Amino acid sequence: MKRGLYILLISILFVSCSDFQKALKSEDTAEKFKMANELYEAEKWNKSFRLLEQIVPKYRGKPQAEKVTFMHAMCSYKLGDYYIASYHFNKFADLYGNSEKVEEASFLGAKGYYFNSPIYSKEQKETVDAIEKLQLFVNAYPNSQYLTEANLLVKELDFKLEKKAFEIAKQYDLIRDFKASIKSFNNFLLEFPGTTLRNDALFYRLDAAYNLAILSVDYLKEERINEALGYYNSLKKSFPNSEYLEDATRMQQELQQELNTFNTKS
Repeated sequence: MKRGLYILLISILFVSCSDFQKALKSEDTAEKFKMANELYEAEKWNKSFRLLEQIVPKYRGKPQAEKVTFMHAMCSYKLGDYYIASYHFNKFADLYGNSEKVEEASFLGAKGYYFNSPIYSKEQKETVDAIEKLQLFVNAYPNSQYLTEANLLVKELDFKLEKKAFEIAKQYDLIRDFKASIKSFNNFLLEFPGTTLRNDALFYRLDAAYNLAILSVDYLKEERINEALGYYNSLKKSFPNSEYLEDATRMQQELQQELNTFNTKS
């Protein structure tokens, strides 16, 4: 029984492959479209795409063009070729602005840019482009069924930019370029005022300022200690229960002692 079922499945698969190859080599555009549509409905994206590639130009200006163009873009998307998919979805939206599929095409076109965004440690041009495209979609379709997802994607991409800027500033602290670290954290806090990394940024800015002050020559010491103490107050005021408060308080006490000693000498 099992052997018979196995043979039947193999036969069906062989016939299916045979039909696909026949359609692929056929000069009959309608036959290719019929097979491409069947494969598309069965989520056989690669095979459907290969047939659609052949017939998209032939349906240009015809009633089936809208469907063929959308299917072609969707196959690219499902195959993970997001650059090409975004291009074709955007083209679809331009050509068929009144289509019932235009909202979905616009969203998937924007979402394709999201998938091309690299990890935070790399150059973030694609991330900036993705945020821009998704924001344009949100502005164009404020009541879209995809609005929640689009906003979540933008939030995730925004955090990637925050993480990138934060890690750059932190790296300056680790290599003991304290002036560059302070400047970078100040820029970070200005650029991302609502960041979830604010607590961390305030602490590492204090850490850089503390080290800079302690290591300063005498004529810069007082100014830099007062600056560091100001950063301590900012951290304590913003996050009175910060997990960094113990270390921060130790720095504050050392800075205050250093300032008292400096003023006594003066």
